[in-house]
Amino acid sequence: MASTSRFSVWALTLAVAAISTILSMSASASMGNIGTTYGVMPIDVATAQSLSMFNDQVSATYYNPAALTRDERGELTTGMLHAEQELRSANPNASGDVVSSSPSQHVLIGMKTNLGSLTRSDHPIYLGFIAGVEKYGKEMLAFDSQTSANGQFLQYGKEPLFLNIGGATPIWRGISVGASARITLEATANLNAVSTLGGETSRERLAVNAEPSLKTIIGTTIDLESTFCPESNCFLQGWETALTYRTKSSAATTVDSNIIVTQTIPDPGLSLAVSTIDSFQPETFGFGAQYKGENWRIGGSIEQQNWSELSKEFAGDTIKDQSTVAADSRIQFDDTLIPRIGAEFALNKNFSVRGGIAYEESPLKSTRNPEINYLDTDKIVVGLGLSATYDRTRLLAYPIRFDLGYQYQQLQERDFTLVDFDGTETDVTADGDVHVISGSVTLKF
Repeated sequence: MASTSRFSVWALTLAVAAISTILSMSASASMGNIGTTYGVMPIDVATAQSLSMFNDQVSATYYNPAALTRDERGELTTGMLHAEQELRSANPNASGDVVSSSPSQHVLIGMKTNLGSLTRSDHPIYLGFIAGVEKYGKEMLAFDSQTSANGQFLQYGKEPLFLNIGGATPIWRGISVGASARITLEATANLNAVSTLGGETSRERLAVNAEPSLKTIIGTTIDLESTFCPESNCFLQGWETALTYRTKSSAATTVDSNIIVTQTIPDPGLSLAVSTIDSFQPETFGFGAQYKGENWRIGGSIEQQNWSELSKEFAGDTIKDQSTVAADSRIQFDDTLIPRIGAEFALNKNFSVRGGIAYEESPLKSTRNPEINYLDTDKIVVGLGLSATYDRTRLLAYPIRFDLGYQYQQLQERDFTLVDFDGTETDVTADGDVHVISGSVTLKF
């Protein structure tokens, strides 16, 4: 039995190592991503995502694809986001309070264009895409899924790949609709090998497959004045509303291995199966409204995020296995409502300033999560930003826009009970601070 257990571990290690070599899985991931944790573009960062449903830049493909119709011009955007985090857990048994302080840095590129000229009707059809890669993760398929005895934060980490593509079109009197897809990758691997007692393998057969998984995002924007009183001014002048829906998304890795050990484990061999999720985004419903004045606008949004579905995902996870935990002690998640409000003011035709605030309630319901030991707290998010547009430059015939955004996240104190693999319990208090800075350059054409 001891020999079998030893080779079980060895077989699993071999399988994971082989997959890691081929897919270059080298960095950590989390249950968050750049779009929901920070914001995709500087305007999203600076307004705490409060005006993102009405953002005419390429990040609209994630927040509200219908908003792609708000600007008829095409655009090419490059950007960078850098987040410095200090996530703490006051643990009397640890040498320090800091659980995670590793930075996160994303490099992004996006484009938007009007494809209407390709059709006979010349009806405007806008196409947009945005892609980003986490710098410190280095690899697009970087991966890490783990249990923890010292605590790990739920919604922070490095998700190395961010990819969205979508389209939008106006349909009737100030009403536009759009749809996009968020692309995630799901990896599967199958390993068969023969090994000696010394660990030397032969007749290895490894099959690795990484398939894209498409998750739907749909949205609509309504210019209330154009819709309800297009021929004359009315009290609805300046008001716009938006509705969005995002399906849940996750990235998973599945490993199947079969090892034959000469003179110890005969054919058909020892079979091992591992399946785990390394990222998750909940099903989300959003409603937003904004009012536009002559040189300013104010708006807000509210999102319902259905995190309770994550509890079901853990049921089939063999790494973060909850089957050995009593039913009433298993990890639990609540659905959350996130309010956001923000404003933007045009100093003149070339310069604008903006800001926003949000309150994000933690979806983690349980404060005692044996062996996994997730930490998560409510947080206050505040942002500020600046835009500068140059209509003419020495080299370019089209306008060019520069955006900067800063965001501060304050994680509120919350008490948890850590439970290690031996069942030892430790009371800790989690909190933290996150600083985010984002910049982009946009060429309009």
